[in-house]
Amino acid sequence: MTSCSAKFARSRRPRQLSLAGALLVAAILLSVARPFLHAQATPQTTVIRAGKLFDPQSGQLQDRPVIVISGNRIESVRSGNTPVPAGARVIDLGDATVLPGFIDVHTHLTSNAGGAGYEGLGISTPRAALTGAKNARLTLLAGFTAVRNVGAEGYADVALRDAIEAGDVIGPRMQVSGPPLGITGGHCDSNLLAPEFHFNAEGAADGVEAVMHKVREVVKYGADVIKFCASGGVFSKGDNPLLEQYSPAEMQALVTEAHRLGRKVATHAHSALAIKDAVRAAVDSVEHGIFLDDEGIQLMKEHKTFLVPTSYPLFWLEEHAPQMHFPQWVLEKAAIIIPAAKQNMTRAFRSGVRVALGTDAGVYPHGENGGEFWSMVTLGMAPIQALQAGTINAAELMGWSDRVGSIRKDKFADLVAVNGNPLADVSLLKHVQFVMKDGVVYKDEISSSAAKAEQ
Repeated sequence: MTSCSAKFARSRRPRQLSLAGALLVAAILLSVARPFLHAQATPQTTVIRAGKLFDPQSGQLQDRPVIVISGNRIESVRSGNTPVPAGARVIDLGDATVLPGFIDVHTHLTSNAGGAGYEGLGISTPRAALTGAKNARLTLLAGFTAVRNVGAEGYADVALRDAIEAGDVIGPRMQVSGPPLGITGGHCDSNLLAPEFHFNAEGAADGVEAVMHKVREVVKYGADVIKFCASGGVFSKGDNPLLEQYSPAEMQALVTEAHRLGRKVATHAHSALAIKDAVRAAVDSVEHGIFLDDEGIQLMKEHKTFLVPTSYPLFWLEEHAPQMHFPQWVLEKAAIIIPAAKQNMTRAFRSGVRVALGTDAGVYPHGENGGEFWSMVTLGMAPIQALQAGTINAAELMGWSDRVGSIRKDKFADLVAVNGNPLADVSLLKHVQFVMKDGVVYKDEISSSAAKAEQ
């Protein structure tokens, strides 16, 4: 029995290759693999020609740009009759204007317009993530190649970000917050269920120790940025947008802990007092800023705090709110905040507060994000400033100035194009005709090139 076992064991022992045999096998494997290795090491070269290029850093339009892209990065930006590299794919956009891919730093991709009120209680986290996949595609096709998603229950936005990065779904680059932080009963909590449910939103936290713990928790589960509610809001029941919610001490602890962990902080803040206390706590951006006053403006300028005005919903709600069947508390609050916001945003823009474009997409239908350029200009911002808010300023707020926000060498090949001059007619940005992200064309209604990426 023992001898049979030993013989069987010897029969299964791998035979030893001679040195010459091993070298021969290695040579054969290398010759087979070489073409594949070469293909991976040589990214595709794409050349884009257009009539104009908007450079947000100079604020100027450049004539006849020639943009050379290698793989997903910009290799060079020149003008005129620059020679085209051999074998390159050429996309001729004619007289169109090319711009950097737009950036929206305040979206809610995992929710749809009209979801306020009790119907929102029936949306599960998996359903929200799938809604996000739809809205991410709409946002990308609208020309927004990077976004911050500031608020999603169940970390649905974390799942969406990861799916986009893995190539499972189409969408913009994302920074996400996961559940927003807020006081019990505040704008970032849920006050729709009866007391016997004993329900609080995931981000509800009260007191210095609790908010520090909650910051650590959302970072643990994938948050790139921390979002908290410093004041009441419009689409929440039972709170007041004119009042502060978190105390200055809680804000200070929250922001300090987030920064210690390498995360920037965005705050939903309508109340004038909440805005000022959040700025003093070193928050990175004030979202909405509805009741921003002169003292708050001065503080924001001193601290170089970004204002994310989300102005387009002000106009959209005026037109569509009656048809959306919003709860009565939403309509009552909107009637107060819309005129105040328009007045205060105009004053903030003229004062020189730093502005990064954010739209609050999800309050209105996704894919209409370009309307924010129009609404900011309508409220007094110059077209060049509006474009800078949606490119280099937004990139700076996200900490991504080295990769997006302008069409420069070594940055990601994220580009959009429109027929016409957006500095003369900013409404053109509501409907872009060309979208490229990472060197891949997702929308092309301009060029005569037959080489288009699969949609």
